Amino acid sequence: MDQPVFVKIGFSNLVALSRIIAVVNPDSSPVKRLIQDARDRSVLIDATSGRKTRSVLVMDSDHLVLSALTVEEIEKAMQEEAHE
Repeated sequence: MDQPVFVKIGFSNLVALSRIIAVVNPDSSPVKRLIQDARDRSVLIDATSGRKTRSVLVMDSDHLVLSALTVEEIEKAMQEEAHE
């Protein structure tokens, strides 16, 4: 069985590449509502280590993961992992 491929999302945190549906910027009102809804439903994972949220990962498990890395930085990490 293949081992899952993980992507670094900052501060020694990893997520499974195959479980990510989208990586979005947290600044729009709809995404802010998604974050609040996830917090209310206890499916929000804050991986920012107290830093500013710069991207939001939407997972196939209906969880949202907050990251201090930008969308571009996560995209680069995803592309690097996909090529290995």
